[in-house]
Amino acid sequence: MEFLVNTVEETEKLGIQLGSLANSGDIICLVGDLGTGKTHLTKGIAKGLSIDEHITSPTFNIVNEYDGRLKFYHFDVYRVNDPDEIAAIGFDEYIFGGGVSVIEWANYIEEIIPKESLTITLEKVPQLGSTCRKVTISYSDSRYDYIKELTL
Repeated sequence: MEFLVNTVEETEKLGIQLGSLANSGDIICLVGDLGTGKTHLTKGIAKGLSIDEHITSPTFNIVNEYDGRLKFYHFDVYRVNDPDEIAAIGFDEYIFGGGVSVIEWANYIEEIIPKESLTITLEKVPQLGSTCRKVTISYSDSRYDYIKELTL
């Protein structure tokens, strides 16, 4: 499934829908270059989970935890050099802990991410404008079929 978003607000709107549909145990992997909107999408997901706190990317602490409709675990693994490093912080306890996990830069640790995850790739589309992004959503587990309900 693909979407074209032209503004930060549209990116967050997509995230809000995703967060409102998310279920306990969902693992959402975000992939994209710097400045493609991963954190804005994550902020929307948090809003969709009824989290009112200010969401920031946990670049230096690797994970931030929030309480909402479901527990929300926000990972940023940009600075992780080795998958063992993330395992040491209790990664499995988080992602199998019954909350919703969002992992920015998930491609950096793909070998330890369960295949029952949702992958969202964000790409700049400069020929359509400096703020245009293509958002591609893929998954292999039917638990994520709710994605078909997303609209812009």
